[in-house]
Amino acid sequence: MLSFNEYAKLFISLFAVLDPVGIIPIIIAFTMDLSPQKRVWVGRIASVSVCGILLTSLLLGKLLLEFFGISLYSFRTAGGLILLMMSVKMLVSTGHNVSTDPDDDSGSSIAVVPLSTPLLAGPGAISTVILDAQKGHGVLHYTMMVLVIVLLSISIWLTFLAAPWVQRRMGKTGINVFSRLMGMILAAIAVEFIAGGMRGLFPGLN
Repeated sequence: MLSFNEYAKLFISLFAVLDPVGIIPIIIAFTMDLSPQKRVWVGRIASVSVCGILLTSLLLGKLLLEFFGISLYSFRTAGGLILLMMSVKMLVSTGHNVSTDPDDDSGSSIAVVPLSTPLLAGPGAISTVILDAQKGHGVLHYTMMVLVIVLLSISIWLTFLAAPWVQRRMGKTGINVFSRLMGMILAAIAVEFIAGGMRGLFPGLN
């Protein structure tokens, strides 16, 4: 088991990698057509999904990647392709593409892809958790790692709760313009994901 300060550093580093505050604009862009109740549900699903993904990475991540013969570079490239497709959809969207019907599960689907993964629990976060898991041994170490991941998931939930407050201060026109801008930024993030993955898969490209 590591010291308390070390686990605090692990939390801060993972928080920086996930960057839940930094993706508030993207959360707004993907959820602006949802009802308040649906948005709360999306936030809950996203935070639980991130928690599940990171816990799986903590306990089984390295074994799963080795079992399927998947490198983190391949995972990064795949995540970038998913983000690129979502960014194109944002750029050509005419609005109101997500149903406000509380019984419709389209909101839940965007909560998992792309919000939970690859935006939040993406290749960077997953690889960080896998590497951090190797820094210590024993039940107490893994218990502290689980606590770190749970606290991160709570911070993501709070981020979703704060997003409507930010949206109300932007107005409808501002949100529409902002959505297109976020589409461009998301496309750029996707290209960086793909480029980083390709450089890892094909070192000769460096």
